[in-house]
Amino acid sequence: MSNHYDVIIAGGGAAGLYAAINLPKTAKVLLLTKRELLLCNTALAQGGIAGVYQSPEDNTAWHEEDTYIAGGFQNNHETVHILVEEAKQDIGKIIELGVDFDKLQNGDYHRTLEGGHSKRRIFHHKDATGREIAEKLLAHVQKLSNIEICENTLLCDVKQSKTGFSALLLHENAYQTVHSHFFIMATGGIGRVYEFTTNSAIATGDGIMFACNMGAEIKGLSLIQFHPTAFNNRHTRECFLISEAVRGEGAYLLNCNFERFMQRYDERLELAPRDVVSKAIILESRRTNSDEFYLDITHKNPEEVKNRFPMIYQNLLKQGYDMTRDKIPIYPCQHYLMGGIQVDSNSQTKVENLYACGECSNTGVHGNNRLASNSLLEALVFSRHASQDIARKLPAIKNIFEELVFDLHENAESVPHGIRTQLRHILQESYFVIPNAEKTQENFSKVCEILKDLEHENYIINADYVEVRSTATIAYLILKEAIMKEKGV
Repeated sequence: MSNHYDVIIAGGGAAGLYAAINLPKTAKVLLLTKRELLLCNTALAQGGIAGVYQSPEDNTAWHEEDTYIAGGFQNNHETVHILVEEAKQDIGKIIELGVDFDKLQNGDYHRTLEGGHSKRRIFHHKDATGREIAEKLLAHVQKLSNIEICENTLLCDVKQSKTGFSALLLHENAYQTVHSHFFIMATGGIGRVYEFTTNSAIATGDGIMFACNMGAEIKGLSLIQFHPTAFNNRHTRECFLISEAVRGEGAYLLNCNFERFMQRYDERLELAPRDVVSKAIILESRRTNSDEFYLDITHKNPEEVKNRFPMIYQNLLKQGYDMTRDKIPIYPCQHYLMGGIQVDSNSQTKVENLYACGECSNTGVHGNNRLASNSLLEALVFSRHASQDIARKLPAIKNIFEELVFDLHENAESVPHGIRTQLRHILQESYFVIPNAEKTQENFSKVCEILKDLEHENYIINADYVEVRSTATIAYLILKEAIMKEKGV
């Protein structure tokens, strides 16, 4: 690893990888992943990528309208229009890069249906679309000589300099400072700040915390999507997702009495958007005084189910459930963040030459609730915009670097154990599917004290410290925004 780069990208999911691919081949790029390659939320995405591409029975106006309806019409009109109009460009590009979407016997692409969509427009690779995209993008990035990939590397801190950015890294127990003219945050979601989430272990909101500390605007952090159909094993923090596409292919939601119940809450039944279904489950739980809920697709052809959802089928078998014969226990858990680091249509933040794309960013395309399978599309479209904007600026950049110095906190103490557990409990208790205003107010002061201690005490800068501080920062921003919304501010 050298010390000077044109661009540093933090994150190796779809947004980070696609940004790297779309940067000029003359740019010197460093791509950082906190843990091993392919440990990211992209690789966990099951359902697919939504978009109008070679679709004579669909059009972008309908995709746009479905996105607005799901988002409660609180979406950014400019970025939604970009998203749906440019979908064909980026779906076509990743197909060129080798992404293998499922096809029908006649050679046309098989498009599935998910909650909130009026047409079948979700391209998929069985039920492991995200992993297919991540693997093919990574394979291409690894062939590019201008891109250096450094995995298992912790981003400890980032500061804005007069010439760009300086970043403190921890790799193989050694600290190193690197410098760049541009920085792209593609660090993913915040799921690990909750007790139960579908997110991977890296999703602690680090990029949002770093961007916030540099002065970027953070917006919509209280807009959290809770997926209604996570496998309910009641033991594991990382909950296995039962894709929206299972309901799209005809599965029923059942309560503790094995009765369908969505008719009480929405005329779209099982195909209502995720926020509607999650709230319906919580309300039905209160009505029946039970948190036992099930997803049932046993009325469908077993071989078709196994062929369409091989990964889900195998994972459930490991848990003792055959989805072609058994009802699957499910319950909502944290899944996705609609808000994040505020950016414009080029993924540029208010901090000069700092970009954010993917789940850590707030482009405004999702409004108050994300339409299923728009996330992978957003990651591709707006990471490409970031790279294209950087490409326009690069020729005018002088090849000089101001090298900032970081305090390594030598001879400091380790951050105390148990803080993250406390913070996860606070968020689960205060701000789950239907927020508890009283608990939110009560717990906000506790989070403020935790964050104050982390910012002012002298702790060793390592993964524990970075992730605890990120978790505390995210919790603070979520609860603060929730309180302001409650007050109508």
